[in-house]
Amino acid sequence: MAAAAPRIARHAWGRVEMADGRTFRDAKLYPGGAREWDWRETGTRHEPGIQPADVQELLDHGASVVVLSKGVYERLRTCGETLDLLRQRGIPVHVLQTDDAVAEYNRLRETHAAGALIHSTC
Repeated sequence: MAAAAPRIARHAWGRVEMADGRTFRDAKLYPGGAREWDWRETGTRHEPGIQPADVQELLDHGASVVVLSKGVYERLRTCGETLDLLRQRGIPVHVLQTDDAVAEYNRLRETHAAGALIHSTC
């Protein structure tokens, strides 16, 4: 089995802090690692939302379940194509408000090869 996905220790507006002390504004989390989620890499915007390429990286790292954050005020959408990609691959997806997304991701990472995209603002 792949290395566990890292645990989120806490989060606040504009900040996701990992258990190992690293911090990100927005976080891309996957089995064995985490990094800053830079929306500019894939052209992600609040609308139309999370792009297939954002999720593909999680799958490339072995994620078998994915959590997508809608933001604190649920302003971040998820493209239909992104959800289609996950359905086609048989990957369960949880699209949740940020607080709920963090809790669900931390729960899932205990027993699954979890991946997540966490948006820490709006």
